Amino acid sequence: MKKNILVAVLFALSLSACGEYNKLLKSTDYEYKYEAAKAFFAKGQYTRAATLLNELITILKGTANAEESLYMLGMCYYNQEDYQTAAQTFIQYYNVYPRGIYAELARFHAGKALYLDTPEPRLDQSGTYSAIQQLQLFLEYFPESSRKEEAQNMIFALQDKLVMKEYLSAKLYYNLGNYLGNNYQACVITAQNALRDYPYTNLREDLSILILRAKYELAVYSVEDKKMERYREAVDEYYAFKNEFPESKYLKEADHIFDEAQKVLKD
Repeated sequence: MKKNILVAVLFALSLSACGEYNKLLKSTDYEYKYEAAKAFFAKGQYTRAATLLNELITILKGTANAEESLYMLGMCYYNQEDYQTAAQTFIQYYNVYPRGIYAELARFHAGKALYLDTPEPRLDQSGTYSAIQQLQLFLEYFPESSRKEEAQNMIFALQDKLVMKEYLSAKLYYNLGNYLGNNYQACVITAQNALRDYPYTNLREDLSILILRAKYELAVYSVEDKKMERYREAVDEYYAFKNEFPESKYLKEADHIFDEAQKVLKD
């Protein structure tokens, strides 16, 4: 990677013909293959570079070129947007070379690759947790890195995605209402857990109004011996909501819930 890029590109051009490339694949001159892989990489021909590097990382093991080959292979996958394989390769790199030349870059790109591969909030978020873990490890190992801010911003974005999933789940429970059981309690618990786990989320107001709505509906559909207690809980929730969000976009709705609850409590 430290070679002159122009030289590498010219070298790749000399190998661009299909016949020449096939000869290269059959060659046992591994130093030549290594230089060819670097040249293909420099030219952006990542598939060809990766094919060569996959062979070379085993053959070059223990040599001065092995470390660079493994990192370069990870970048080939990364640039081809095969983020899962890229992340696995970067993780392999820093496990084998924990103090290697590319250790900082490998840890960063392992996290970023997983970040770029995370699904939209409605889907399973296992990959999001993995991405957060890798980025946090990067920050722990390289707290003064020039990529620190970018890593932190990716973590914040991933946490927002997790909160959104919880919000959508809570909203679904609320919309299900009493279908096949009391889903309002599940709504309350899901929203409260999200607020506890991510107290600074920008969905805090939306989660809080869901809790108020659900607590009111719990009171409405409650059995008689629990009805008054649950209406009082809804009123308490109203005061907490209004105290935290005095100019909320949901204030009119919250006031209506309060008024309806008070009517029952005064009867």
